[in-house]
Amino acid sequence: MGLIGEVLLLPLAPVRGTGWVLRQLVAEAERLHYDPTTIQRELRELSDQLDAGLIDEDEFDRREDELLDRLEAARAASERR
Repeated sequence: MGLIGEVLLLPLAPVRGTGWVLRQLVAEAERLHYDPTTIQRELRELSDQLDAGLIDEDEFDRREDELLDRLEAARAASERR
């Protein structure tokens, strides 16, 4: 894009900057969501909650399945890279 195009789009700079920030936030949130270390920590916390009696077996099984699915998706994504 040339100088004239940049000058004409200058009023949109705050919108473009906000869009960039939002894309960065989403990328970081996805990275943390699918980080194997984060998922393993959440599995340990879930096990601790079960041991402490804060959740029942059904809740544990449901949430454990969700975490294991995330872990599998994270490993599959890392293999594709």
